[in-house]
Amino acid sequence: MRLKRSILAPVGVLGIAIATGGWFLQQRVDPEQSVFFQQRLFQEVVDRISNDYVEEVEKGSLYQSAIEGLIQELGDPNSSFLLRAEYENLRIRTQGAYGGVGLEITERDDYVTVVAPITGGPGARAGIRPGDQFVEIAGQPAEGWDSDQAVELLRGRPDTQVDVKVRRVGVDQPISFTLTREEIHLKSVPFALDLRDGIAYVPLRVVRETSSDELRGALDSLRSAGALRGVVLDLRGNPGGLLEQGIAVSDMFLADGAAIVETRGRGTRQSKTFSASRDDRYQGVPLAVLVDETSASASEIIAGALQDHDRAAVVGMPSFGKGSVQTLFRMSGGNVLRLTTARWYTPMGRSIDKPHDEDEEALRESAARTLEGGLTWVPDLADRPVVRSRGGRTLRGGGGIVPDLVVMPDTLTEPEKEAVLALYAQAGVFQARLFDFAVRYVQEQPSLTPDFVVTDQDLDRLYAMSGEEFQERVRPDTYRVASRYVRHEMERVIALQKWGEAAEFQRRVPYDRQLAAALDLLDRANSPEALLQLVGEVREEAPIPPERGVQRIDSR
Repeated sequence: MRLKRSILAPVGVLGIAIATGGWFLQQRVDPEQSVFFQQRLFQEVVDRISNDYVEEVEKGSLYQSAIEGLIQELGDPNSSFLLRAEYENLRIRTQGAYGGVGLEITERDDYVTVVAPITGGPGARAGIRPGDQFVEIAGQPAEGWDSDQAVELLRGRPDTQVDVKVRRVGVDQPISFTLTREEIHLKSVPFALDLRDGIAYVPLRVVRETSSDELRGALDSLRSAGALRGVVLDLRGNPGGLLEQGIAVSDMFLADGAAIVETRGRGTRQSKTFSASRDDRYQGVPLAVLVDETSASASEIIAGALQDHDRAAVVGMPSFGKGSVQTLFRMSGGNVLRLTTARWYTPMGRSIDKPHDEDEEALRESAARTLEGGLTWVPDLADRPVVRSRGGRTLRGGGGIVPDLVVMPDTLTEPEKEAVLALYAQAGVFQARLFDFAVRYVQEQPSLTPDFVVTDQDLDRLYAMSGEEFQERVRPDTYRVASRYVRHEMERVIALQKWGEAAEFQRRVPYDRQLAAALDLLDRANSPEALLQLVGEVREEAPIPPERGVQRIDSR
């Protein structure tokens, strides 16, 4: 039987108590004998439950529960026990390479469906398109599969082959493909653009093994194509990743010997100060760094180091606040223990680690909802500790990176928010039909240009495609109130399906207030010093109208 967690939890707690020496210490037994006694007692309890409990219990589940309970007792959300398959997924996220066919997939209408082929990958070259649905993989009928089942067969050693059949809108019979697996490299920097007369925009989506090389390559390529008079480094939505790469990215913009981050743990191995090892590669180029509530971990190391050294103006919303370092320890059977071994501090001594407590959860519930559907709020910054930057500017500590210029994203009105929440209640149907609409829209308009216009008739057509059940739950008047959000989503998804990520981003630029604020600053600055001076002047201006969404904080 599969043991319920309510049964496993007490066993896990018992395992914790035994393993940590909490309950059964005897005054007349020395520590080593006590630990031996506890290990033996724990084994006796597991054996007794396994053999005599009223329902059959798998002994392996008891051990697994004890391990999970032990880690849970630490009270640290960043420490965890990873089974071998879970570790493989983590490895792919951090290393960015795996053997496969290069397809982003999801589940739609009982079929595993292609969201997007990775540019240049085997699937894209073979002719797999967004919207294709797998009916057969490696000779096995694939209807009803989840994504994990498909991934298990699509991934494999490079130079091996896998046969697939897909169904496609407008084609009567399934289409057969033979795909040759390759080593797929996931990119930290999916694209880079010259957004405005020499101002580069580079998104860093995750901090993995190739991040610094990709970022350097993108910026050098833009510089070779013309003047690099400013850079926007977008860390919004970046969940972090490898400490070493957070350091390497920071190193690209700092003077040789400048401190980047300090880690403090229990031993000398965990307590170190990391510094730049070479001169600023882009010396004199003004740099704006965008962060938001989901920028975390290694991305906060980058933002914190550049802010502390007055090298960049940080713009956006206060970041997540994950100031701890995890180490991976290999365990038996290919499993891995992910354990917090240190906390890290910015060059000027700020700890950005933030407790995510009940007060913040309450704040989330009352938060504004952005045009893109996320939540945003400005936490109370007044009582946060003050730290001086290298040049004497006032910075805020107390959790997360507080931007030099706090800029709210475009948000929904209260009626829009309620209407969008109604859409969210039917998100599965809405997103599936939106995807179908985009695929058909692109197919029906082969000469589509990037400045395409989504019309009211297009919105009506999407609503008609959504089906009776959706229409019963989301009435036409509610749908009309949510039209600004729906139109934004339609533009984004159509551009993604037709041209890829760079075009999707460019369709979102007119709505991006945080990016607009960064570009406005860079447009007027000819040096890093001038950029920071402009930030100070913006904060000293007359009150900014609320519709511009800028929250000023005194950081002089």
